[in-house]
Amino acid sequence: MNTKSPEMTANGCPVHGKFDQLLATASLKDAHICAHPNEYYAAMRAQDPVHFDPQLGAWLVSRYEDLQTVFRDPITFSMKHGYESTYAKGFIEEFKQILERDGGGFFPDAIMTDPPEHTRVRRLMDKAFTVHRVKQLEPGITAVVVRMIDELADKGSCEFVQEFAQPMTIAIICEQLGLDHFDAHKIERWSRAVVQQISHMQTRERMLENAGQICELQNYLIARIREREAEPREDMISDLVHAVTEDGTKLTFKETVSLVRAMLIAGNETTATALTNLCFLLATQPGQAELLRNAADDDRLLARYIEELVRIEGPVRALSRMTTREVELGGTVLPAHAPMLLLFASGNDDESEFASPRNFDINRSNLGRHLGFGAGPHRCIGSALARMELKVAARELIRRLDNFKLEIPAEQVRFMPTVSTRTIAALPVSFTRRQ
Repeated sequence: MNTKSPEMTANGCPVHGKFDQLLATASLKDAHICAHPNEYYAAMRAQDPVHFDPQLGAWLVSRYEDLQTVFRDPITFSMKHGYESTYAKGFIEEFKQILERDGGGFFPDAIMTDPPEHTRVRRLMDKAFTVHRVKQLEPGITAVVVRMIDELADKGSCEFVQEFAQPMTIAIICEQLGLDHFDAHKIERWSRAVVQQISHMQTRERMLENAGQICELQNYLIARIREREAEPREDMISDLVHAVTEDGTKLTFKETVSLVRAMLIAGNETTATALTNLCFLLATQPGQAELLRNAADDDRLLARYIEELVRIEGPVRALSRMTTREVELGGTVLPAHAPMLLLFASGNDDESEFASPRNFDINRSNLGRHLGFGAGPHRCIGSALARMELKVAARELIRRLDNFKLEIPAEQVRFMPTVSTRTIAALPVSFTRRQ
């Protein structure tokens, strides 16, 4: 069971020629390269696996083996320092002042820390994301997905991002957090504002707009957290507010705000991106719908389908690290305090680890080694929930809809301007209700 899945564009990378010319002239900050990066990744893996991108001011790590080296050493390759150097890049002091003044405070991301702080925070979060707990959510998730598909089925077309992927993932994470009355459009705006802080592409004007959105988000969440402090409920916010380890450790208020914010944003934005990538494949790749249909009623095959989807078109492109000492990586000596971007997507496309990486193949013997959810101590804590949502949505979409078609030429599909994710901005598709 495998189908060819070229990069999500008709023409591929717009920059052609020899790899050395590409590395000399291209940057991930360029909108065209950012949207269609596979040839750029291949050039790095072949000739300069730890490549300095001067426009980004960061070292790009492209090979699977080197990425695993970084994941295994979170002290030398610091998440905390890398993330802080990237966040609101170029505008951090002004950004902090706005949040302190109008947003209840500036709350650094507690999950983006290094051991031992990260180990403590992760232990306190684990109870909210156990596989057993997520498994219990499947009937409720299925009900949400089926209702949304049935509302769209007879329309024959939709803009998939706005009408299905984002509303679905927002509804599910809000239910788990216990946010009973929410405005999906606001949460969508808040999510994009937060993601833009690690985009490397934010202008000052956009930063000011985004900071206002994040202030609104934080004020909303702080009110919900205070409610749970006074009266716990059966939801994830209450789990975090009242989580205690065996030795009596609890989260601070600042940590709780940052973690609820992260759960709300990561719990919808990246999963919605993965769902949109799935729809793109169904609408553009011959054989993809048949492959999914054959897997839909077999839980093991469907799980493998989702793993291959996350490998070949994962929503997270890259996250930041920073060296804490001079170190050699992939034949390159990096100085202390070197900013880095870990290219998960390039690692998942590495021919030395995944044979014929552009083939969508659910029978790969090493499928579980993909980096779609990261690896090491910082592996995505919400991966079980994301997998569940993707599995249910894929199964119900292919059971209820047929004849997926893209309503614009593939080369006209546009992506959000960020190096951290590869997010389709809009995806107009048509379909028929399956009889």
